[in-house]
Amino acid sequence: MQAIYSVYKPYFKSILKLSWPIIIGQLGIVLMGVADTLMIGKIDATNLAAAGLTNAIYYLITILGLGTLMAVSPLIAKAKAENNLQECVNYFKAAILVALVLSVFIFFVNMLLSNHLDWFKQDDNVKPLANEFLTLLNYSTLPLLLFLAVKQFSDGLSITAPAAVITMIALALNILLNYMFIYGNWGMPALGLKGAGWATIISRILMFISMLLYVLLHKQYKPYLIKTASSIKTQFVSILKVGLPSGFQYFFEVGAFATAAIIIGWIGKSEQAAHTLAINLASLTYMVATGISAGTGIAVGDAYGRKNKYDMLYAGISGIILGGVFMGFCALIFTLFNQFIVEISVNDVDVQFITAGLLYIAAMFQLSDGVQAVSLGALRGLSDTKVPTIITIIAYWVIGIPLGYYFTFSMNLGLYGIWYGLSIGLTFSAIFLCIRFVKEVKSMKL
Repeated sequence: MQAIYSVYKPYFKSILKLSWPIIIGQLGIVLMGVADTLMIGKIDATNLAAAGLTNAIYYLITILGLGTLMAVSPLIAKAKAENNLQECVNYFKAAILVALVLSVFIFFVNMLLSNHLDWFKQDDNVKPLANEFLTLLNYSTLPLLLFLAVKQFSDGLSITAPAAVITMIALALNILLNYMFIYGNWGMPALGLKGAGWATIISRILMFISMLLYVLLHKQYKPYLIKTASSIKTQFVSILKVGLPSGFQYFFEVGAFATAAIIIGWIGKSEQAAHTLAINLASLTYMVATGISAGTGIAVGDAYGRKNKYDMLYAGISGIILGGVFMGFCALIFTLFNQFIVEISVNDVDVQFITAGLLYIAAMFQLSDGVQAVSLGALRGLSDTKVPTIITIIAYWVIGIPLGYYFTFSMNLGLYGIWYGLSIGLTFSAIFLCIRFVKEVKSMKL
């Protein structure tokens, strides 16, 4: 055992060094949504259900942009390992352009959906609130994607701390603005759910401006911001070629959970409120896993650039182990502190009872969720995204959602049935993505 640990130890240390600032940054972004949910949940179940529906729809579309941009950091890590400084700056410019293009597409799709919430057959009291909130969140998409484009450039250079610091400052600002705008404190009018939307817009604008200024002004980025005239067409195409399948991986996963939220909304608003709360709590642990995934992707991409097959394999496996261990720990937390977590999160007794059951199911799928998330990151480091996309389609849309629908309505398991189905899909995804990574590395001829 000691001999095995000594082999993996340097990879554990390297990935953790890369990952922990990314994890903090990822948590900061998702905690903004969690803070919105928890603070809105103190109003009533209707507002909480509206927030859940809005986030499900918004992130279903926006995740295409987020997932696509996740491909940038491994590509830059590979270029850096090859000492190709011109390619690094080209990827930076191309990432900004990709963010702009995707923002326009996402904005118009979300605008269309905000005007047709009747398509989702939700509670009549929920729809008008969700419409207002989705419209506001939509205006925050451009600064969010631009921030992520700049962040991915920095992460790819293994400079991961600045984005983490900026994100946590923005989180604190978001909570403060929520306190002012949602409840009407410090002389502000009480805007309720709309207040959370305005807080998000302001926070994301400041995140992008701060990150861009830091990268442009700090000396550690100067070698990678050379001003040689060069076309970025190749890098723009590369980001889309690797990134769009990656974006669709996230789309199919988030889409499955968004569909689950919509189906659960057919059951009742208390069930939808409970799902919203539980999925927000589970998303906290998942974002840590995606932080480890990003660090693993950078480490694998660096080894790929150096054409070191041994480092590729052990970096990927080390990241998968780290993700699995962390998520296993989170499963214990959800199980042992179930009632405490629920009681501090929401006041409604019915919602508390339903949420408690969902958290037990969340504990069951933590390990699978962590392994599949990090495996995807390792595969992105190899620029392998097409087959993993097919695996995610099968996991969520051939297995997860159909089984969940069957469990919910044919076996009368209610909203728990949806979660059981998705748990089985996650397990399938974890097994086959892990196998895919090992086989890809071993079959490489460098």
